[in-house]
Amino acid sequence: MKTTYQAYYQYELKKLLNEHIERIKETLVSSYQINGFDFSGYRHHVGRVEGLRMALELCDEAEAIVNGKE
Repeated sequence: MKTTYQAYYQYELKKLLNEHIERIKETLVSSYQINGFDFSGYRHHVGRVEGLRMALELCDEAEAIVNGKE
């Protein structure tokens, strides 16, 4: 069973990752509206979002491993 600290840490980490994803998405939309479409910038921001989402998936996978599920 997870300790309270571990559960709280995981909750806060996931919350921060999700908030950062939202900030990147907002930047992407506002940048597109102000500067027009820049494909290289778009790819960069989408790659960052993808990387953070992968981090969230890995958090869930790590939790499953710790809890004995594979």
